[in-house]
Amino acid sequence: MKYISFLFFACLVSFQTFGQNQPPEYFLDGKTVVLVSSAPSARPVMDWKEIAKNLHEGLVEAGGDPIAYYELEEVVLSEEIQAAYAKNFQQRMVRNIAIITRKPDGEFVLNIMEFTGNRNMINAGDHWSLRSGTIEELDERLRAIGENVRSHNLLVLDVPSFLPPLVGGGTTVGDASNTTVSARFIPRNPLNLDVFKLGIPLSGASGEEALLTQYRYDLLGKSSEQVLAAQRAEKASLEGILSEYYPYETVFLTEVRSDQALIKDKIQFVLMRVEGREADLKESMGLSTEGLVQPERIVVKYYIKFLVRNELYIGPNWDADPDGRIALSNFLKNLQIGG
Repeated sequence: MKYISFLFFACLVSFQTFGQNQPPEYFLDGKTVVLVSSAPSARPVMDWKEIAKNLHEGLVEAGGDPIAYYELEEVVLSEEIQAAYAKNFQQRMVRNIAIITRKPDGEFVLNIMEFTGNRNMINAGDHWSLRSGTIEELDERLRAIGENVRSHNLLVLDVPSFLPPLVGGGTTVGDASNTTVSARFIPRNPLNLDVFKLGIPLSGASGEEALLTQYRYDLLGKSSEQVLAAQRAEKASLEGILSEYYPYETVFLTEVRSDQALIKDKIQFVLMRVEGREADLKESMGLSTEGLVQPERIVVKYYIKFLVRNELYIGPNWDADPDGRIALSNFLKNLQIGG
């Protein structure tokens, strides 16, 4: 896996607003998967499925073939989950990824890009984009675009298709080991933390796989200055917690580095951070969700990825928390537990 700074690819991801110009040819000749991210604070309240239902006909009228809709937050729940989705899309011969983002201020942003066929799903760079203040306006603009295009997509779905999320046991990651996503999460601590360095990505510096995350409602459109300020604050915060609870050597990761390069530099472990609904996270890691008081609450969970064996250590105790600082402190404390 390659590591790339949040700031670097945030600057690379730019938007082309074409008004009512013709969408890209690949959108007009191939299957599209649509990912939706909707800010819960936006008004009027509208969940992601409602957004999909309101825009499906417009996407079809604009020449697309949207075969399935998913919530973006489900797909980017972790790198392993995203890899499973990517493999599924490849098997279904998907050509395009469309992302509909509803920002906290209510603005809608549609981005259409070509599916890469790998776990990254998309490339950094310019994508075809539309922005509208309301869902009605976006729908109208899509329908207007359709009046001037010739689509090769013929047998399209009349209604949006919502498939169950690829989360939990039985979800197969597209790699040679053919293991399930949940099976790769190990509920204990890794060995030899005192021998090898622990790499710590800053502000989502989790590699090209994290490009999709930039279209989340809470991240889309952040300026480079905002990102840089967040990075500085994050590093200072992490350093304080690490100095108190982690006695071994650490390295902050902000540049593009392959697994091989990291291992060569004695960085065999990487601290990973995921954020999502607590029930979704536990299920994706093969853990029971029974007894959760607030299964829908958004929490942060840390775990350690062992690069040499591609193993994921989540620790002996569930330690996720809505506060990222508390979640990290809990996780580092649990690293001291034997077994």
